[in-house]
Amino acid sequence: MTRIIESLSEISSTYDAYFVDLWGCVHDGVHPYPDAVEALRKVRANGGFVVLVTNAPRHRTSVEGQLDQIGVPRDCWDTIATSGDSARAAMFTGAVGSKVWFMGEAHDRSFFDPMAIIDDPVAIEEVALEHADGIVCCGPLDPHAHPDTLRPQLLLAKQNGLKLLCANPDIVVDRGEQREWCAGAVAQLYTEMGGESLYFGKPHPPIYDLARRRMIAEGRSVDNARILAIGDGIRTDIKGAQGEDIDSLFITGGLAREETRTGKQPDAEALERFVAAEMITPTYAIGYLR
Repeated sequence: MTRIIESLSEISSTYDAYFVDLWGCVHDGVHPYPDAVEALRKVRANGGFVVLVTNAPRHRTSVEGQLDQIGVPRDCWDTIATSGDSARAAMFTGAVGSKVWFMGEAHDRSFFDPMAIIDDPVAIEEVALEHADGIVCCGPLDPHAHPDTLRPQLLLAKQNGLKLLCANPDIVVDRGEQREWCAGAVAQLYTEMGGESLYFGKPHPPIYDLARRRMIAEGRSVDNARILAIGDGIRTDIKGAQGEDIDSLFITGGLAREETRTGKQPDAEALERFVAAEMITPTYAIGYLR
């Protein structure tokens, strides 16, 4: 059974580090959630270490800039681990070859910025699909169009034997009140079509390895039993936590708001039906991070 809690402070004495999802937990893509910001400030004031673990398909400095822009204060977190950085490391070590076809929006092109931690990186050249060795996918070409519109390009890619590097395993995200498709939806479709997709964000291990390295770089080493993962994605945040053998706090008022009948808090019976159907059980649940 998942325990429904009223606030993060109710369980914070049990944990020393927090792997916290961003979109849907700390902000909605447009504005920060004040209660979430205050909750993270409190755990940091009590000695907790906050790693923002995000499936953003960009490097962490780009995410820092976005957080500054939308008003998420720097005193509510310690460091950032991004899916983009995990995937960028793979790209610069040749995971999809040197000639790549890029799929994403203009603001995602920071994905190709140099990465100092990679020794002797592969020289990456962006080319047309028909000349590519592989695909770098930061998201659909149009986040509001169904991924099926990309079938012609993906069919050609599959026929040419290209691997697709997925920089963001999320399927959808809510930007304010509008839902958008993410790179994970493209990768899922490509895999269903018989292509090969490579994943680096939640729920897959590389991003958790990166989160731990970021923590160690800041002088903190924390046992799994003292880490809490927080997120609104049952198949990313919560599934990933289970795979890493760490406890989790499911934010039900995000992507699963309707399924869990969340007002201030989730409906207990609806929550249990939802997690049973997903066959993924969070340790704790709360309507919104506070």
